Amino acid sequence: MKLLRLVPDNTRFGFMQFRRVSFPASALLSILCVAAFLFLGMHVGIDFKGGTVVEMQSRGDRANIAQIRDAVSRLNLGEVEIQEFGSARDVILRVGLQEGGDAGQAQVVVKLRSAFEAAYEFRRVEVVGPRVSQELVQNGTIGVLLAIMVILVYLWFRYEWQFAVGAVIATMHDLVLMIGFYAVTQIQFDQTSIAAILTIIGYSLNDTVVVYDRVRELLRKYKKIGLHELLDLSMNSTLPRTIITSITAILALVALTVFGGDTIRGFCLAMLFGIVVGTYSSIFIAAPILIYLGVRVGEGVGGTSGNADKAANSGATA
Repeated sequence: MKLLRLVPDNTRFGFMQFRRVSFPASALLSILCVAAFLFLGMHVGIDFKGGTVVEMQSRGDRANIAQIRDAVSRLNLGEVEIQEFGSARDVILRVGLQEGGDAGQAQVVVKLRSAFEAAYEFRRVEVVGPRVSQELVQNGTIGVLLAIMVILVYLWFRYEWQFAVGAVIATMHDLVLMIGFYAVTQIQFDQTSIAAILTIIGYSLNDTVVVYDRVRELLRKYKKIGLHELLDLSMNSTLPRTIITSITAILALVALTVFGGDTIRGFCLAMLFGIVVGTYSSIFIAAPILIYLGVRVGEGVGGTSGNADKAANSGATA
């Protein structure tokens, strides 16, 4: 039985020739994403701006959204989002931050219960105060920055500094485009979004490390080959793994997006975008950036083992 091959053997696609297009395109997209963040802003969820989330389930056959909206409008709660999720009986209400601190937030729950408890069962009630939401913003930002710093340190010791810098540039590229995605689409940005961003950083880094491992291996093996050709060879040899991994993740996320309901749809869409961006950056950003960072064929790579490998392979030729 023949194995499935998504990429033909001995593929020799010239990835590096596209760096003159990918770098300006990525720079332009990054600028647009920053502009979208500054001028459009983020649709920040209650996790980060404070407020109340209430999940209700109708005691009857289905939830009457029009009736709920009409009843909520008479409660004078300010900004309220009402959304069906899961089955036709389930509904979620997101109420914006109220005046009066914790007491004001508690009054929201009291008013909603008095208005809907007869017809709806309250499944979940979450109240996030302004102080807690500010701490969540700070902790989420610190978490992302610490992850990037640890990546830099790890790659600096595992490879040479050029590889560490290249990986961080690719990671920052993915991070900026993810933020731009949230700003343009206005998908709610909450703690789940932080999880999506950290997951994509890990996915992109893993893909980049696979490529860099192959580059390091070929740098030790070949001594008389041009860097452009060596990087193309590295990309083509890892291309089947990259495609299979990406397609597998995308298929799973598409299924979750279609059948998972509204609760996780935003997370899945962000993950889909992030996987495409992460795969693109590992191929068209992380690899060709090594050309401009001064990596040379024939020099030892990989920390303290580099000199030993260079001596051991001093007689090798391409």
